Amino acid sequence: MSALVQALGWTLLHFLWQGLLIGCATALAWAALRNARPEARYAVGCGALLACLCWPAVGLSLRLASGDAASAAFAGPLLSTTLLAPEGWPGLHTALSVIVSVWALCAAVLALRMALGMLWIERSASRTGVTHAAWQTRLSQMAQAAGVTRTVRLRILDGIASPVTAGVWRPVVLVPASLITGMPPDLLAALLAHELAHIRRHDYLFNLLQNAIEALLFFHPAVWWISRGVRIEREHIADDFAARQLGEPRRLALALSELERLQFSTHHLAQAANGGDLMSRIKRLLRPAPQALNWKAAVPLLALAGACLGIYGQAVAAASAPVVTQKAIIDFGVCAKPVYPAASIQAKETGTVTLSFDVATSGKVQGSSVVKSSGHPALDEAARSGIAKCIFKPALANSKPVDSSVQIQYVWTLD
Repeated sequence: MSALVQALGWTLLHFLWQGLLIGCATALAWAALRNARPEARYAVGCGALLACLCWPAVGLSLRLASGDAASAAFAGPLLSTTLLAPEGWPGLHTALSVIVSVWALCAAVLALRMALGMLWIERSASRTGVTHAAWQTRLSQMAQAAGVTRTVRLRILDGIASPVTAGVWRPVVLVPASLITGMPPDLLAALLAHELAHIRRHDYLFNLLQNAIEALLFFHPAVWWISRGVRIEREHIADDFAARQLGEPRRLALALSELERLQFSTHHLAQAANGGDLMSRIKRLLRPAPQALNWKAAVPLLALAGACLGIYGQAVAAASAPVVTQKAIIDFGVCAKPVYPAASIQAKETGTVTLSFDVATSGKVQGSSVVKSSGHPALDEAARSGIAKCIFKPALANSKPVDSSVQIQYVWTLD
């Protein structure tokens, strides 16, 4: 169980940068396809969501198979584990169990919400007494004209303000009772045509998968942003289909404008005519126009893309670096120890300083710095400058000397 928790924790942490890369790639693709058909943009969004699910799933399976949850070999080809978990975070491993526990709790709550939504839909669809014979007949005729071969059921409900579609093999359209009595029949028919588009395309099935991805990866903003874009494009596709079936986009736009004035609350598990941005959908139906590239919105996107490329470059360098089998070693037997500063002796200053040295293949120090001070600058500088004059035994990789960095703690004591 501990191995599973560790592997799952590392998978969740690595998805932070994986999701960022997927989000940036999706944004670039959507920008390039801003004037393409919504089907193309929808396919890009669906592919991005599936990538958000598959990439960490593959990483988790590899970590479990290897038995080394934090191995750089399974961090993916773009990022080394040492970049995500540097030595300065010694408590990260112990925090993984907390991360996994919080994630599991939140995912369970979202899964429960999803299950309750499915239960509500099933109970609403099973209420055979709340139907409307005339509209059921008209809906069946419209379904046949739209190429839907499955039987589409109609249910009239109170408490909802927009038609809702659910079900895969036995689809059902839930219609508010207020629309049956208060909306002109031709406008209601336009909304039903929109719902039939969802049924014809089996949108409910992918919407279930979409909700599952949101529940599992709820912690990443890129997942919610991509998911919102997918829902918008899905509604655009359904609008276009309904407009073709009706022969006049204006009637669907009028029907959507009626919905805009209603206060509604809908379940994301179902497909509803009020999905997406109603005003933008109405404008798109009435006055479709080419979309210009928003350069102001592109600035943060370019910054994110630049950051991702920087991470990629560091990861490639880290992955191509030789594996050190023996660290650089200092031998004080042939090297003079740092000289205790006279002023520090007089002030009775003591302490431990941690230093970092860049050691070349020749064993000479190329650079040095103070990692953790002893609390006394004079002692820090004496230790740094003194040890920097020493010759190290260079680090070895495959029995060959390599450049490396090594940390040394030097303790100043007064005997």
